[in-house]
Amino acid sequence: MELDKVISERFSVRNFKPERVKKEHIDKILKAGHLAPTGCNYQPQRILVINSESAIEKLKGCTKCHFNAPTAFLVCHNIEESWVRPYDGALSSPVDAVIVATHMMLKAQDLGVGCCWVMHFNPELIKKEFNLPDGVIPQALLVMGYASSEAKPLAMHEKVKDINEVVFYDTF
Repeated sequence: MELDKVISERFSVRNFKPERVKKEHIDKILKAGHLAPTGCNYQPQRILVINSESAIEKLKGCTKCHFNAPTAFLVCHNIEESWVRPYDGALSSPVDAVIVATHMMLKAQDLGVGCCWVMHFNPELIKKEFNLPDGVIPQALLVMGYASSEAKPLAMHEKVKDINEVVFYDTF
């Protein structure tokens, strides 16, 4: 699929078929995340593939926004492996994890796998339920599966601000 088409046709899928995402698709989605740029190439991302029935059930206890997806990726960042901006101590790892998640979402769309970015989850409960090590922070949850025939974008999906409201230029 052409990148412009992937970007323009992607929407947050909230209605999935019950079948799990194929292993070959999972591998390609993970590869796209693995190739994403990170601050100084430190690669602080940690991705948990949530694909078994028992893991999906644990996930459902951590968020109401699971949408009964059969597969999910928890994109985390390891703060101990983050590049640190010297001027103010800001960590690049949260941004790195978001870039990784974006690459994964776009690859999923390219493969015909529906995805919804979820940030509405209890991070402490997720850390406990999935036994995440100290310093590994959950950043984004990507619930995924093959979209059901009822899946459609929410009405607000089409409400995009005019580009002149969000882009500013200095003088040329």
